[in-house]
Amino acid sequence: MSEQPQSCPVEITLALLSSKWKILIIRELLTGTKRFSDIKRALGDVTQKMLTQSLRGLEEDGLIIRKVYPVVPPHVEYSLSELGQSLNPVIESMRAYGQYYRSQS
Repeated sequence: MSEQPQSCPVEITLALLSSKWKILIIRELLTGTKRFSDIKRALGDVTQKMLTQSLRGLEEDGLIIRKVYPVVPPHVEYSLSELGQSLNPVIESMRAYGQYYRSQS
């Protein structure tokens, strides 16, 4: 998130979820812990670089937890933090609105 704190709650939320990839990563992690390859497969078009940047940003903002297992090759898992889990109603509202919008088109 940016250095300066935003005063508007909508602006804060928008800054946290600043890309479609971050929102879709959160959507995927709402169903449970996943490895990098699982997330990449679920998102399809995302590049490895963009997925890595998005995961790092979500981790820095405290929305996801990255757990590294000390094995060779490295085994890394991602899960939502409690703060990340609290985005479930936001994602659910977006899903519901998308269904409503689709039905109106």
